[in-house]
Amino acid sequence: SFRSVGDALKDRFDGASRVMVSNTDLEAPAQRNDAAPHRVPRRDRYRFQLRPHNPDHKSPGSKDLVYLEPSPGFCEKNPRLGIPGTHGRACNDTSIGVDGCDLMCCGRGYRTETMFVVERCN
Repeated sequence: SFRSVGDALKDRFDGASRVMVSNTDLEAPAQRNDAAPHRVPRRDRYRFQLRPHNPDHKSPGSKDLVYLEPSPGFCEKNPRLGIPGTHGRACNDTSIGVDGCDLMCCGRGYRTETMFVVERCN
């Protein structure tokens, strides 16, 4: 189901590991004697090896999610990357989603404001 696929992807995302790309210690693919000598076997198509960024960690498996560098933070303004930051934005203090104050305010705390609006009915 859609939910089970989402849960599986979330588990892999949460377990993603940082890696470095290494293209050393690789040998050229062995020459094959078949009808399509120009074809490279699928396992040799990409001539690099992923190594864990932390040498104490094991190398990732073929189904593991990996990343090369951490994502930039969204809390603080970073004009070079086009990140506006979250200072001064309105948030929803009852939401646990991305519009919620706990997540959007990045642990800095927030100020609540109650507004009463009177509108004329038709």
